[in-house]
Amino acid sequence: MLTFYYLTDIVTNNQIKQYHNMPHIAIISASVRTGRKSHRVALYFKNYIETNKIGTVEIIDLNEYQFPVFSERLQYTKDPLPKLVEYANKIKAADGVLIVTPEYNGGYPAALKNATDVLYEEWHRKPVAISTVSNGPWGGAQVITSIQFSLWKIRAWTVPALFPVPMIDKSFDENGIPADKEAVDKRASVFVGELVWCMSAKGKMEQQ
Repeated sequence: MLTFYYLTDIVTNNQIKQYHNMPHIAIISASVRTGRKSHRVALYFKNYIETNKIGTVEIIDLNEYQFPVFSERLQYTKDPLPKLVEYANKIKAADGVLIVTPEYNGGYPAALKNATDVLYEEWHRKPVAISTVSNGPWGGAQVITSIQFSLWKIRAWTVPALFPVPMIDKSFDENGIPADKEAVDKRASVFVGELVWCMSAKGKMEQQ
């Protein structure tokens, strides 16, 4: 049973009114590619959420898991890998999930598709926000349709607000610090605020 309540519409001045316990947000860093750059955005969101006391946060780095290609969902797998069980428990325990994914050739990474499809019940009504990243000027816009549809099919609750990041080399440094912090923080306030609103709404509905 969730015990937090937040009031957010469009969050301004990076302030969210907190009434009880802070929610827990899992950030999935989706790229496992050598020299990846989208992880910078995951680092940014972790810092942003913690600095503004929006919630507790943990990065789930798929590059650290290095999952094999799964032949079956977790719920039907005999003797699943301990790391897979750990990953599933982290998704299930999170009040909301923020996915940071690069665009690869107009789609999202196979590692993310693999890690998404191996679970099912864990995604049920889970609020999920999506940030897309690219080296080009469009910020991974072509990824959104496919990943949102997949999440919708497994009954996740995808947040309408988006956070595309174009020109990642120029936008964020290796430590996740944005080149234009004021502008990026303003966008993040709305984006994260929508995720928090959905988490709050779900918590209220579950307590009725």
